[in-house]
Amino acid sequence: MKKSTQISGLPIISILDGNQVGKVKSLVINPDKGSVDFLTIEHEDFQVSVKAIPFKKVVGIGEYAVTVDSESAVIDLNEIPIANQLVNKKIKITNTKVMTRKGELIGEIVEYFVDQDTGHILGMELKVADKEVALSSESVVTFGKDIVIVKEDAASYFLNSVEELEGKVEDEETIPVIQEGQSLEDEEVKALKYKQIQLLNGKKATKNILDKNGNVLIFEGTVLTTDLIEKAQEEGPSIVVELSMNVEA
Repeated sequence: MKKSTQISGLPIISILDGNQVGKVKSLVINPDKGSVDFLTIEHEDFQVSVKAIPFKKVVGIGEYAVTVDSESAVIDLNEIPIANQLVNKKIKITNTKVMTRKGELIGEIVEYFVDQDTGHILGMELKVADKEVALSSESVVTFGKDIVIVKEDAASYFLNSVEELEGKVEDEETIPVIQEGQSLEDEEVKALKYKQIQLLNGKKATKNILDKNGNVLIFEGTVLTTDLIEKAQEEGPSIVVELSMNVEA
């Protein structure tokens, strides 16, 4: 999780050749998706047109730099109408008033927080009366240019710490698990197992995965196949959980 201010101004480095592509000028927000879709670039050579990097092309956001695979990740916004439209909407979030759908003004946004892997906006830090609280983006109805609209009961979901935001947004890559003793119809079980295979297939095990008898079922470094995942499923839910927690792309 990163503050927007931790991303703005960072150098953008091309991993391929080690060159600095430029600096992050601004975060381009997609208000419909509640995400940062592009990072615009500040560079002395980019005076005529606006250049940007799609967030999905970002390899990593560290303390000192944003990294991309190569300079080919840079696009000209004038050539991408949708991206250009998002820039022109000028959604900034920080220093924006927060109002409920019924028109009650509840505070002002001090900062917002972004998932550095997906670009999703996890939530915001608000100044409410004489204190600061955090609010998950789950309560947001509309990210507007002048006002952020939230649900009527948003105040009941205030968090005391921004660190709590990371636990409020469900991970889209969560592996579904069939619990021991859970009674499900055959088709539902098949659907859950198929979903597990979809999410794990092609990923690499980062440790040895043992079967119920303590024998190595999947060795560290093994790229998972459908057959291996099915073997883990046959061993039971606890083995699937262990596997899902110890894989990498």
